[in-house]
Amino acid sequence: MTLQELKTEIGKLPLNERAALAKSLIDRLDDLSESEIEALWTEEAERRLDELEQGRATEIPAEEVLRRARAAIKA
Repeated sequence: MTLQELKTEIGKLPLNERAALAKSLIDRLDDLSESEIEALWTEEAERRLDELEQGRATEIPAEEVLRRARAAIKA
């Protein structure tokens, strides 16, 4: 399974299950050194910037993100 296929499948999970998976993955980062963690976040930031520049992603205002998060928590 490719990373993209995995992301697609994860995207199909309910929000609470995606959140639990995210927490589990983040918890595993505790085993990494600070420099490894920084490298991973840099790589992710560069990937996201590339997606924006290539038009494969769109920006969402922070207010909208927070509104959606609050709505999801109440659900």
